[in-house]
Amino acid sequence: MTIPTVTLNDGTTIPAITFGTYKLNGAAGVEAMNSALNVGYDALDSAFNYENEGAVGRAVRESGRPREELRVASKLPGRHHDYDAALTTIEESLYRTQLDYFDLYYIHWPNPKQGKYVEAWKALIEAKKRGYIRSIAVCNFLPEHLERLKAETGVLPSINQIELHPYFPQDEMRKWNHDHGIITQAWSPLGRASDLLTNPLLKTIAERLGKEVGQVILRWHHQLGSVPIPKSATPERQIKNRSIFDFALTEDDMTKIASLARADGRLADQDPATYEEF
Repeated sequence: MTIPTVTLNDGTTIPAITFGTYKLNGAAGVEAMNSALNVGYDALDSAFNYENEGAVGRAVRESGRPREELRVASKLPGRHHDYDAALTTIEESLYRTQLDYFDLYYIHWPNPKQGKYVEAWKALIEAKKRGYIRSIAVCNFLPEHLERLKAETGVLPSINQIELHPYFPQDEMRKWNHDHGIITQAWSPLGRASDLLTNPLLKTIAERLGKEVGQVILRWHHQLGSVPIPKSATPERQIKNRSIFDFALTEDDMTKIASLARADGRLADQDPATYEEF
């Protein structure tokens, strides 16, 4: 089943579900990514700090698929937010992947205490002009960070990738993104290391639909307008995770899932207002 596409505010497109590569490293990582590309994923999400950009590039080459069919992403670490360092890091990312360009490149975290994310953003704008990147984006940015980008550069990102799952649905952040033409992407869409996959409510919905809980959650993301980034090393699970476009949740299902939201829903206390990642 073909994965639908989403059009970004700069006219480029991404698939409505992306394959996550966090902790997929070395030969085993290449094998897992190759499997994902072979079963129909069209996008790989990586980061400089994942230390697997080389594996990502190897998987793209070994897949045998035309480069223009794929969407490959990486992210700038906090320790390289200085303008010149950011440009050099993007070049290094390309050398590691042995690719000519990235479809997407993100600022991984705003690191507000460091306060250099606007400088980093200007470097991404320049990298796009140089042809290193097709579309520029951010992760974990709050409205105040995005407003500052707009005020100081005139450019908003195409995507804001944030922590998002039924325990932490981020209604206000998603609305802000939508109102400003920014696509929301979801990291940890299945609630990494939580009890989300065994939640009784979700199990009941899944049983009624003849689906698995993970598929119900990923479909919930899709109906919210969020692009989830699930990860799995096994072909069977990879196929199930992408098989969410042949059914739909009812309005009642969506309302019930909304009731799972928690005030302390973050999984690891990574609040972008204070969290620093280098």
